[in-house]
Amino acid sequence: YVGSEDILSYLDATYAVDGSSGSSAAAAAATSADGDIKQQIIDSALQVGSYLPGILRAGRGASVCPAASASSSVPVPRPTKPLILYSYEGNQFCRLVREVLTELDLPYELRNAGKGSPRRAEMAEMTGGSLQCPYLIDDNTGTAMFESADIIRYLYKTYALWTPPAELLESASAAVTPLLKPVYKVLAPLQAGSNREDKSEYEAEIAKATAEIEQETNANAVVVYVYELSPFCTEATDLLDNLAVSYKKISLGKEWIPGLIQDPLKRAALGEMTGQTSLPHVFVGGKSIGGIFSGTPGLVPALEEGNLMNLIEEAK
Repeated sequence: YVGSEDILSYLDATYAVDGSSGSSAAAAAATSADGDIKQQIIDSALQVGSYLPGILRAGRGASVCPAASASSSVPVPRPTKPLILYSYEGNQFCRLVREVLTELDLPYELRNAGKGSPRRAEMAEMTGGSLQCPYLIDDNTGTAMFESADIIRYLYKTYALWTPPAELLESASAAVTPLLKPVYKVLAPLQAGSNREDKSEYEAEIAKATAEIEQETNANAVVVYVYELSPFCTEATDLLDNLAVSYKKISLGKEWIPGLIQDPLKRAALGEMTGQTSLPHVFVGGKSIGGIFSGTPGLVPALEEGNLMNLIEEAK
């Protein structure tokens, strides 16, 4: 069967006890002779609510993510047996897990465990009485777990090439970076002292900072310049940690705000060398690849293109 209406009709005719599903029964109640307006309003609200998660999480669970793409130059770990997921509709945490299972292209058996389902007793027997959903079983690794966050973390660690950074940070970066880039471009030299009377002194200090950067980035295969309080910098180093990549982390201070930045000269020198003054700033083999989401091409884009690990191997 193709299409939701045909599938629902088949399920109603084949498996409903009285020949009608809960949804068709609700529809009948809404259009009954007594004209129950209240029931119609409730049913309409439920129908709108069923679309809301899809609107709020538009695009999630629609395609295989690059971290699990078969087109990658590195083999993607695959399970030999389908995973098992106890779940039910109307639970947003179950939805999160199903989205990730789709994005990682993982085969799984969905066992619906809504209220009144005999599978709840089945779950209770396996879990020692817990009926919490989602509940994932992976016979490939002998793993069973609750909690959507733990399940998602496990799925990425086990069946993906890397764990993608937080979506919220990526969206924030896409919206804010273009706006702040010209501000950073002006502010970075000023914080480093470009407005002092003795320009030659400033230029000498920038030349010294540039030489330090060149020495640091040529002496290490991977170097990441960071701010200690920046969530973007933390995501970048976490991503490299998850990939088991060795790197040298160099802090320029707590943040770029005056009073928190400790090495404004090196930040200004990075700007003159590469055109980028924002952090994190990643170098591989002595060459800048940019920040976490953007640059030449950026840490995540390099991963998605399948080039990052090759660049790192060459740099070693």
